[in-house]
Amino acid sequence: MSSTVTSPTVTSSTVTSGVRAGRPSAAWALPAVLFFTFFAVVPMALAFYLSFTKWDGLGDPKPVGLANWRKLLDDPRLTQSLGVTLLLMVASWVFQTVVSLLLGVWAAGQQRNRAILSAVFFVPFLLSSTAIALLFYALLDPNFGIIQANILGSTDGAFLAIVFVGAWQFIPFHTLIYQGGARQIPEVLYQAAAIDGAGRYRQFFSITLPQLRHTITTSTVLMVVGLLTYFETVLILTKGGPGTDTAILPYLMYEAGFKNYDFGYASAIASFLVVAATGLSLLLVRLTGFGRMRSTREGM
Repeated sequence: MSSTVTSPTVTSSTVTSGVRAGRPSAAWALPAVLFFTFFAVVPMALAFYLSFTKWDGLGDPKPVGLANWRKLLDDPRLTQSLGVTLLLMVASWVFQTVVSLLLGVWAAGQQRNRAILSAVFFVPFLLSSTAIALLFYALLDPNFGIIQANILGSTDGAFLAIVFVGAWQFIPFHTLIYQGGARQIPEVLYQAAAIDGAGRYRQFFSITLPQLRHTITTSTVLMVVGLLTYFETVLILTKGGPGTDTAILPYLMYEAGFKNYDFGYASAIASFLVVAATGLSLLLVRLTGFGRMRSTREGM
């Protein structure tokens, strides 16, 4: 007498249901969606609406059609502010990326006291932008500061001061990003390179940098978006001066809204900044191939 043992039939629906069973339900995303909607989508939609109105902060906004947008395109300060913003973006990206990349790769190693030094490097990021700007404003004061020179009174000095202060605050954050990326690179790649006779510098340029390409893209996108909303440091250190030489787009928006009480025009500038930041981010992702990345681990 023989018996036949049958195995359970596995269908595609069974596999699909099993996979779905291990995933969190969509309800878990509801708090994040609500938070993003109320604190990001709604304010942006309101600013876009106000860009088609004339409003001084009191009373009801009065529709003016495309008047604010025509004013923005005809404003000679827009071209200057856009140029200063782009120059600040490029200078800050070069400085912050080089320093934070080197520090991040170093912090991912096994050096003595690495953890302590990494914690110390991260301290500036914990401070507010306003406090940091006030600190450096006092340090750069030509009468009472540590440097007896009017650095903020010259165009080049004021610009470099803004670049340095921003880097001093945000390099720790980007260093942390590069440290995490460098730790994901498989050690076997370095071992194979060492067997082939590759030195430390050759390993850095042939293994580390290529493996961190998507990490560089992530850091760059965050940096670009952050620089397009960079405001407190410029307001406190230079107030857009000397003259209007450091008046970046966010500062132009501040002047329009809180000095001239033209919130409709300020909203047009804000909407332009949102479009510019989104466009630049999408362009970077497109050009670098970040959107085609299939693995969350750089070395896999």
